[in-house]
Amino acid sequence: MRILVVEDEPRIAADLRDGLEQAGYAVDLAGDGETACYQAEIENYDALVLDLGLPRLDGLSVLRRLRQQGNAVPVLILTARDGWRERVEGIDAGADDYLPKPFRMEELLARLRAILRRVSGQATPILGACGVELDTRTRAVTVDGRAIALTLLEYRLLSYLLHHRGRVVPPGELLDHLYDSGTDRETNAIEALLTRLRRKLGVKLIETRRGHGYVIAA
Repeated sequence: MRILVVEDEPRIAADLRDGLEQAGYAVDLAGDGETACYQAEIENYDALVLDLGLPRLDGLSVLRRLRQQGNAVPVLILTARDGWRERVEGIDAGADDYLPKPFRMEELLARLRAILRRVSGQATPILGACGVELDTRTRAVTVDGRAIALTLLEYRLLSYLLHHRGRVVPPGELLDHLYDSGTDRETNAIEALLTRLRRKLGVKLIETRRGHGYVIAA
């Protein structure tokens, strides 16, 4: 899963990137509103973590522009502003959730997981199929109760397919959502990654639909 963090304070942005990467996400950063709009237009993100007090274009204007363009990417708003009016304004502009500063990283991650679950129609933080379970809170993966050690990319791949269970996901979409913008992406890498993941899981979980992509059956 790939997240765009829009935050102009370098220390906070770095902390957010580190926390999200440790939780298993691919992360891109934007330091102002105009850059955020551009990146959200040309890249595919699973969610935005959006500060309101941004240079060049404020966070609410970013959010309104994205929604006017039909971009439905989930948005978690961060702001130092205190007051219910700002919360209402953000939600009415199209935000999915709201977190005031200062905040605990644990709460931000929990809210982000909840947003991603709602978007993909998942009811619990534990995703699974065919005896495979993935706990989005701890990144733990088990097969019939047996713990499986996955690399970060293997975890991202399994998580993305489980979040989109029942839908055939094209290789290009996987490339967009498994890697950040600073990583070279090659379609062949997905097939190699899938081969390693299937070997570790040891079960027939991920199907290949030739010419279309990959799916975990509903």
